[in-house]
Amino acid sequence: MKTPIVIAGPCSVESEAQLLATASALAQNPQVSLLRGGIWKPRTRPDAFEGRGEEGLQWLLQAKRTTGLPTATEVATPAHVELALKYEVDALWIGARTVVNPFSVQQLADALKGTDITVFIKNPVSPDLNLWRGAFERFQKAGLTHLVGIHRGFSYYKESPYRNFPMWEIAIELKRILDVPVITDISHICGSRELLHDTAQKSVDLAFDGLMVECHHDPDHALTDANQQITPKALNDLLESLTPRAKQTSTADPVLAALRSEIDDIDDELLQLLARRMNVASQIGEYKKEKGLTVVQMDRWKQILADHLATGETLGLSAELINKVFEAIHQASIRRQL
Repeated sequence: MKTPIVIAGPCSVESEAQLLATASALAQNPQVSLLRGGIWKPRTRPDAFEGRGEEGLQWLLQAKRTTGLPTATEVATPAHVELALKYEVDALWIGARTVVNPFSVQQLADALKGTDITVFIKNPVSPDLNLWRGAFERFQKAGLTHLVGIHRGFSYYKESPYRNFPMWEIAIELKRILDVPVITDISHICGSRELLHDTAQKSVDLAFDGLMVECHHDPDHALTDANQQITPKALNDLLESLTPRAKQTSTADPVLAALRSEIDDIDDELLQLLARRMNVASQIGEYKKEKGLTVVQMDRWKQILADHLATGETLGLSAELINKVFEAIHQASIRRQL
């Protein structure tokens, strides 16, 4: 599938009229690659709208035949897979709540064995790279070759403007490890229309491979996730407003080549310094062992971190960066001393 991939459509397929109105408008936008529509909607609490089931698949097929747009929907069970294939759905995605369960993922992989359908795999609810990677590996072992990641953010215990905190670094690492396309589900990351543009632009800036955007012809009256859905026209405006970025740079660019060379030199210096620090940590570990001292000296560690945070602030470095870097160094030092 060529990039950028743009998957758009309603969070939930609510009615035949709703789906056809939305699909017809989206079909006017040449950037839209796939028409999405939620058929089975697992809700956090019962008695909420949970989708139209097989009837919705009939409408999705009708929308495909009417507009020419290929279709995509979420599946969570082998029975869902069977029905989706029956109604000629072109691509499937595996939701975040399903990806957390390897048993469920394996059942879906087994159900799709022997097919050549495109499967999009959302990141799990928790920020667990190995769990996400494992889902890809299960489908790969089942013979599926057209696999794409969907970065939809992660549950986060701290206060955040996002519905699901992006944690971009996890999605970037998945792209690096597996060398697969990854698109960004800006609707589920943001949870509100106000954040969509900036999040979409960041996805472009970070060289992700497309977007999933929830669109509804009348979003304010949507039965699910009304706050994060936009109209097809708003989607068109959003896509037109994004600033494109080149994913590859010319090797002949002398300015960029010089700056990258400087970065390489600095990285080499950092590695040399880290090696020296670990050697000193080993000496400290031997000394503590001889004197019967504990490896972890909590008061000392708290003071070191406080000093580094203060110094980092004067150098324009974020507290988040200082905390992450020196926590990693501290843990490595502990392992050396043990």
